[in-house]
Amino acid sequence: MLSAIEQQQIDEAIKIMPVKKAACIEALKVVQAHRRWISDESLKDVAAYMEMTTEELDSVATFYNMLFRRPVGRHVILVCDSISCWVMGYESLRDSIMQKLSIRYGQTTEDDRFTLLPNCCLGCCDRAPALMIDNDLYTDVKIDQLDSILKKYE
Repeated sequence: MLSAIEQQQIDEAIKIMPVKKAACIEALKVVQAHRRWISDESLKDVAAYMEMTTEELDSVATFYNMLFRRPVGRHVILVCDSISCWVMGYESLRDSIMQKLSIRYGQTTEDDRFTLLPNCCLGCCDRAPALMIDNDLYTDVKIDQLDSILKKYE
């Protein structure tokens, strides 16, 4: 069941779209902002609210890599693995994060603090390697910066 605040925020998104269904991505983002991920039950609730089938909405939700259909930690780390980041040493950055957090891609730390995911491009190839935590973009990342970066997300 969608909460009153979720419905209100979805309604705000619907108001600025030419047709109701056009706000489906925003509706999913609202639910994710409140629940961290989009469960099957949440998907059904949003689909009904948006006057869509569950299958239609699921095809949207699974297309976008920033919509999470499985539980994630309180903070999501996206490590860019584009060719530019690869050339600039993303592999050692990725490996260092995995070692520090004791997780692999797709896993969440035991304290539910971080989920680590690959990302095909964060759009800052001129400042590689890059990573994103939640909505915060980090560029030209050096391994010795990781501790201070991760510390911000207690």
